[in-house]
Formats: sequence, structure tokens, C-alpha cells
Amino acid sequence: MKRDGRSYIMADESPGQYDLKLMFPVLILVTIGIIMVYSASSVLAFKKFGTDFYFLKKQAIFAMAGFIALVFGRHFPYRHLRPLAYPFLIIAIIMLVAIFIPGIGYSAGGSARWLRFGGFTVQPSEFARLAMIVYLAYSLDKKNGELKNFYVGFLPHIFVLGILTALIAMQPDFGSVVILGAITWLMLFVAGVRLLHLIPSLLLLVPIAYIYMISAEYRARRLMSFWNPWQYSANEGYQIIHSLMAFGTGGIWGTGIGQSYQKLHYLPEPHTDFIFSVIGEEVGLLGVTIILSLYVIILWRGVIIAKNAEDLFGTFLATGITSAIAIQVCTNMGVALGLLPTKGLTLPFLSYGGTSLLVNMASIGILMNIGTRSRQQPYAYRRRRRV
Repeated sequence: MKRDGRSYIMADESPGQYDLKLMFPVLILVTIGIIMVYSASSVLAFKKFGTDFYFLKKQAIFAMAGFIALVFGRHFPYRHLRPLAYPFLIIAIIMLVAIFIPGIGYSAGGSARWLRFGGFTVQPSEFARLAMIVYLAYSLDKKNGELKNFYVGFLPHIFVLGILTALIAMQPDFGSVVILGAITWLMLFVAGVRLLHLIPSLLLLVPIAYIYMISAEYRARRLMSFWNPWQYSANEGYQIIHSLMAFGTGGIWGTGIGQSYQKLHYLPEPHTDFIFSVIGEEVGLLGVTIILSLYVIILWRGVIIAKNAEDLFGTFLATGITSAIAIQVCTNMGVALGLLPTKGLTLPFLSYGGTSLLVNMASIGILMNIGTRSRQQPYAYRRRRRV
């Protein structure tokens, strides 16, 4: 096919076909996640709710809802997200504000991060992340050609980021702030915003982050425990120490599914933030390597889809979705392995959590839709687009 004097090879225009190289790794991870959520939470669930299937049932429901979201995202034309960019942002801001309204917001562990609807809770920061990606993809595409202008390509996007991060930081949820900032910085970089604007902003964030970390005693202790967790083994270093013990116990082959010792009320949040530690203990290095390989396949497909997207909006949207999953995976695993300070972030497709699973699977559906309408374009044209 020819358009504008250039030849294009259609990658796939069949509306019913799915990208199996992307979908299968996701479904395998979700299946593993259901199994591991049950294994990691059964003792805790029996103690709190009188049944060891409590979290298993809810995660299975989340997985089915997530699969529906994936199918919907796959068949919903991604270009129709363009006019929804600002409505999504407004909804995200309203949800983040609603957290602080008594009777609507729900607090746990000293943080107000959820909205309660009946028997389910929703984490607005997860939706805000996707809303920010859609907004950035729309805005960067619309302003293409003027992105090197500080007042067009940089300042408006940082202003929107500042509104969202301020609301999230008030919860407080420093991990989500870092993730959202990293996604924004990466998307602006890929779009071609001047490094002269991006690098100073990154350097400016260092003292701001430091002041924020030491402004609360528990955050300062958490930062200190990162350098030497054994010095704070009774409090802030407790999670990291038991996470490392889980990996050490697992060795190469693991102790076997359901045989984790650290999940027996030693490792806090074994089915959410530290499910990777339980996986490392029960299936060992071999199982961890398989899971890492599945993530690599997902990210590889995301990069290919972003590179071959039909338009800039699709390129930026695929870049944002892929980078969001990659950053969250690296952060969660880095925390579990003691390579990063402790943050309350889930592991995509594996950790217990309805909002996270629903948003991530919907994002994969959008990514598949972009890939379905992608075209293999000449290298010179791709280079001109600076992808």
C-alpha cells in the first residue's frame, strides 16, 4: 500500500486477531499471580477472615474483570482516546481529591490511598497513571513541532504532573509519585523535548525529594534502613531483611509451592508489595528467571509496537504504557531485593490488587490495539519522527 509517496506493509488489520506474543505472557503471569496470591495469603486470610480462600476468590474475580478490560481495550480504537485525554485527567483529579473526604476515602497502614465502594476499594493513583499517559500522548502529538519551546513542550506538562503528584504525595504515596514522574520524563524525552529543559528539572528534583524524605521521621528512618537494614532490624529494616531471607531460603529450585516460611506472619504484605519475595522462596531462581523472561517479552513487544505505530499518538501512548509497566516491575523487584528503598508498589499482573490488575490489563489491551493498526514504515521516516 502507498501513502504520501511511501510504501507501507500492513502489520495486521484484522479486527479479530490478537497479538499472542503479548497476550500469552500476560495471561501466564496473571495465572501465576492467582496461584501465588493464594499461597502467600492463605494463612493471613484464615486468621483475619476465617477462610484461606478470601484473597484467592477476590483475585480470581479481578482477573476475570481484567480480561474483559483487556478485550475491550483491544477492540476499542485507540485514536478515540484522544478526545478523552482531558476528561480522564479531570476524573483522576476528582478521585484523588475524594480520598480526603470522610466516608468516601479509606485509610490503611497510615495512608489514605483508596476509595471504598461497597465491598471493594479502588486506588485512584493507578487510574491517574493511565490518565497521565493518555494526556501526554495527546498533548505531545498535538504540539509536535513546537516541543522544543519551553512554554509549549515542557512547562504545561510539568504543571499537570505537579497537580497529580501533589495530590498523591498528600496520601502519602511517594512510590507512585516517583513512578509518575519517571513516566512523564521518559515520554517527554522520547517526544523530543530539549534535554536543556529535562536535565535541570531532574537535578532540581533531588533536593526536593531529599527534603520530602526527611520531613517525616518514618521516611527518614526508612531511607537510613536502606543503607543498613540490619541496624534497623526491629522496625524499618524488618521487611527488607525478611525479604532477603526468603530469597536466600529459596535458592535455585525453591522450597515448593505453598512451602514459604516467611509468609507465616514474618514478611509483611506477602501477597501485595512483597509477593516477589514469596515467589523467590517457593520457586527459587529458576521460577524467578521464568517470570523475568515473561516480563522481558511483554516489554519487547511494547517497544516494537511503539516503534511501528501508525501515528505519533500511538507511538507516545505505547511508549507510556510500556515504560509504566517496566518502571513498576523494576521498582518492585528492586525493593524486594534490597536494591531500592521500601515503597508500597505492586508487581504488575502478579500482586493482589483489583485496581492495579484492571488498569494494567486494560493498558495491555490498548497496546494490542495500537499494534493491530501498526505499519512497518521505512527507517528514514521513523528516524524523522525521532522515535
